Amino acid sequence: MARAATDLILKSDLAGISLRNPVILAAGTAGYLDEFQDALDLGSVGAAIGKSITARPRDGHETWRIIESDAGMLNAVGLANMGVEAWSRDLAPTIATRAARIGMTPFGSISGFSIDEYVEVARAMDRVEGLPAIEINVSCPNVHTGTSFGESPELLRDLVGALRGVMTRTRMIVKISPLVFGPLVEISRAAIEGRGVPGGPGNRPGADILCVSNTMPAMAIDVRTRKPRLSNVTGGLSGPAIHPIAVRLVHQVYTGIARDAGVPIIGLGGVLKWEHAAEFILAGATAVGMGTALFVDPRSPINVARGLAAWAASQGVSSVAELVGRVETK
Repeated sequence: MARAATDLILKSDLAGISLRNPVILAAGTAGYLDEFQDALDLGSVGAAIGKSITARPRDGHETWRIIESDAGMLNAVGLANMGVEAWSRDLAPTIATRAARIGMTPFGSISGFSIDEYVEVARAMDRVEGLPAIEINVSCPNVHTGTSFGESPELLRDLVGALRGVMTRTRMIVKISPLVFGPLVEISRAAIEGRGVPGGPGNRPGADILCVSNTMPAMAIDVRTRKPRLSNVTGGLSGPAIHPIAVRLVHQVYTGIARDAGVPIIGLGGVLKWEHAAEFILAGATAVGMGTALFVDPRSPINVARGLAAWAASQGVSSVAELVGRVETK
């Protein structure tokens, strides 16, 4: 399929943000912004989410913090990043020009350990030209208290409400934890509704976009030494092992709240090939995140996009958006 036709059938709208295609590089897997450009033409994907930034610099966990698994990868990086002061000084001023030069759409990402920390980073990022959206990571499973906000509807309402007050120009992506199987829809509802005070470019009280979901807590042991293989003992499992779980979560959030609320979903978890991405779209995702796949084949997002275009054409639609949530369950 020719590039022009591929672009046309895959062109996507993510809460008012126009994307070349629905393939998004997951937070941090392509570095802070464009470090991955030598391995993959970043202009060929829909968007790339930068490494999560915290209020203070973090070294992260000791080696080993990334290891292979039989059906994926375990990571316990521990939110290693330069901190918002260095990010604002060294990277923020050139984001717009660098992104324009390579034709990419960059998204920011934030993590923290208190509402004040999240707000501090969000306020700094919201000022930056060239960042149309910021992901709020409330679901990191390999740092202490990393999932607290993502496990409590009340805490998440407080956080989202506070962020809505400072995110006046950027759209808010809330990254939902996979650990809340029971109250998942209520967690998603809290992310969307916040404290009920509209704001930002979408005039919403909470999330403009949901990201479902994150890695699953896991552990690996070296049976010869009898010691954990990760320095942090446990980490987050990603890759194809968690894909069927993530598909269910996307469908649950889509049918339970996101469809009726008009909030798009980024499906994330174990996408290695176009069929995985197509599953997410049928389950209710408007866009599809890729992360672990980049460690296997840096060019895999291009293959996934091409496969999605051919699949959409074979389904007789003019746009892949027509297939969002179209799984036939009866």
